[in-house]
Amino acid sequence: MPQSPKTPLAVLAGVGALVALSACDSTGSTTGAAGGPIKVEASDTSCAVATSTANAGNLTFEITNKGSKVTEFYLYAEGDRIMGEVENIAPGLNRRLIVEVPDAGKYQTACKPGMVGNGIRGDFTVTGGAAKQNDVNAQKSEATKSYATYIANNTSALETETAKFVDTVKAGKVDEAKAQYATTRAYYERIEPVAEKFGDLDPLIDVREADLTAGQQFTGFHRLEKDLWVTGLKPDSGQVADKLLTDVKDLVTKTKTLQLTALDLANGAKGLLDEVATGKITGEEETFSHTDLWDFQANVDGSKGAIAALRPILQERDPALVSTLDKQFANVQALLDKTRSGDGFKYYNQLSPDEIKAFASAVDALSEPLSKVAEVVSK
Repeated sequence: MPQSPKTPLAVLAGVGALVALSACDSTGSTTGAAGGPIKVEASDTSCAVATSTANAGNLTFEITNKGSKVTEFYLYAEGDRIMGEVENIAPGLNRRLIVEVPDAGKYQTACKPGMVGNGIRGDFTVTGGAAKQNDVNAQKSEATKSYATYIANNTSALETETAKFVDTVKAGKVDEAKAQYATTRAYYERIEPVAEKFGDLDPLIDVREADLTAGQQFTGFHRLEKDLWVTGLKPDSGQVADKLLTDVKDLVTKTKTLQLTALDLANGAKGLLDEVATGKITGEEETFSHTDLWDFQANVDGSKGAIAALRPILQERDPALVSTLDKQFANVQALLDKTRSGDGFKYYNQLSPDEIKAFASAVDALSEPLSKVAEVVSK
């Protein structure tokens, strides 16, 4: 989801992974242009994409941040549907985005200096046509089918638990709603890269107050979070809750027909760790309830779910990478387990600076091998 400007700690959390990926960028990878990766120079005021056209297929964008703010890069299809994104590009560093675009049509590129707003956009045209990877490769097809089951299970649970949460809010049972809040959101956090494919729904469900743009209404989970923990329930809290359930049901319906590719899984696994680095590490995501560690766990679970679906491919092509991923996932999980309290976790504002620093280092160490997955899958 759109993030607020990066704090120094969040930058620290991502720098190691970014440097490592930048060092890898001189190697070859699948591209949609004969001349190699499509270069993107991002600054605080511009987003210079080397070409505005490419052939359908796997497109590789190589983004260099020459500005002073942490930035993001997106490729949008019509209706602001996110084809691919890469976050947490610190000043002076490079990131790569490999995204499968099988269909010709009109698209848009966007850089988001400060990681806010609609971004600096440019038109991008894809020509020709390419068979989707999951149609031509049985192994990748099995991966996407497996992950589709994971998504279906979590979206079904999200709808069920959101309905319960909404009923509790409307009944004015504040303490009970607080207890339901984090566990309900966990299902959303596990599938957030898929939810972000629908650019209109993600902000309605999950926008943070700090990220609101002029004229944008504060809705969704975080509006109710503020009502429950800060202001008390308001006259329109019930309406906000009903709208949340409507939007979640819409999301569930749309995910049933979404066609994902193996690259979507790879990019989603990395994107979920970027979510941790940009929101959970800093405590910015759940600023009212401080339930960030529930989100952290859900993001890790979602990333592991995508990697589990891709595991046969990764094991065949780069077994050493699989071993590294297993080790780093285990390290992150061990730190999370140390913060457990009852059926949940400590509140984030109860963590010590040393505990937060340990989380930042572990996320950094996991982000580096995750950044290599897309390139392995795209071969």
